[in-house]
Amino acid sequence: MTKRFSTLFGLIVVLALALAACAPATPVATEPPAPTKVPPTAVPPTPTEPPAPELGTPENPLIMALAPSATSQELQTGGKAIADKLSELTGLTIEIVVPTNYAAMIEAMGAGQAHIGWLAPVQYIVAHGKGYADVGLATIRNSSDKYGFQYVANAAAGFTSYYDPATATTTADAATALAQFADKKPCWTDPLSASGYVLPSGLLAANGVKTKSGAWVQGHPTVIKSVYLSPKGEICDFGATYIDARSNVAADFPDVNDVVQIIWVSESFIPNDNVSFAFNVPADMRATLAQALLDLASTEEGINLLKTGGYSIQGLKAVDDTFYDEFRVYLEASGIDPTTLFK
Repeated sequence: MTKRFSTLFGLIVVLALALAACAPATPVATEPPAPTKVPPTAVPPTPTEPPAPELGTPENPLIMALAPSATSQELQTGGKAIADKLSELTGLTIEIVVPTNYAAMIEAMGAGQAHIGWLAPVQYIVAHGKGYADVGLATIRNSSDKYGFQYVANAAAGFTSYYDPATATTTADAATALAQFADKKPCWTDPLSASGYVLPSGLLAANGVKTKSGAWVQGHPTVIKSVYLSPKGEICDFGATYIDARSNVAADFPDVNDVVQIIWVSESFIPNDNVSFAFNVPADMRATLAQALLDLASTEEGINLLKTGGYSIQGLKAVDDTFYDEFRVYLEASGIDPTTLFK
């Protein structure tokens, strides 16, 4: 009995051990996996400067630059009157500046520091070629949109005049008239002035007339005054201006036409000064300003403002860049590259 029980007990133990070996293992507790971090889809906005105030507002006024071809006081007074009237007609805030020279004026338009420019022809060609400005209007003087240049000298200097005041024409060819300026000192306005330097100096060179280094006096009225005050060549022996710049100083020098004589004049082929708009002026604003100026020029009050604005303007007309095609041909024929004059 005991032996049989021991045998049975041994079988039970073996069976139990076999079943234990076949049973699945008890799982070991583990930490749950950390949740995957998904990067945010929205990017925080980058801080930016607030937008600039709208152009033509008191906070960001339009700047009208006036070509230094008249006296500074005339330009400041007359230019402000024109700007104020334009502001009244358009509702835009407009201020004026008078750059020291033509090159500074071009730089201002290229840098967006001047938006409306009263540009001389060579100055415009340079500014347009650089992509700085587009013409909108041409000025009218003496019923024409073009003009010529003249050489002047003090009557006491002893030069021979080849100009007939009665017919406003020359009586000799340029070679004959200009030969007397050899080794004399000229008064020039500005390196970018068509009538105050570029074309007069080019014509002298074309005729083999070598002069002394010129005096840069800035402005056509200043050339006339310098010649007036130089009976013995104190400032210069002769000068060049547009026809007839003597009228701009008659109030200060009533006898200017007697003291300053015209020696020779060119044909009228130079485009008058213009009104151009800088590259950053929107097209609709350009159209508004151009129309306001045309409206201004259509009234007696407006014409008086334009006449006394320093430029003796008698009217305005709408033009585009093709207005300068003929003048470019003259410049090319003379061997002058306007871009080389820009400093």
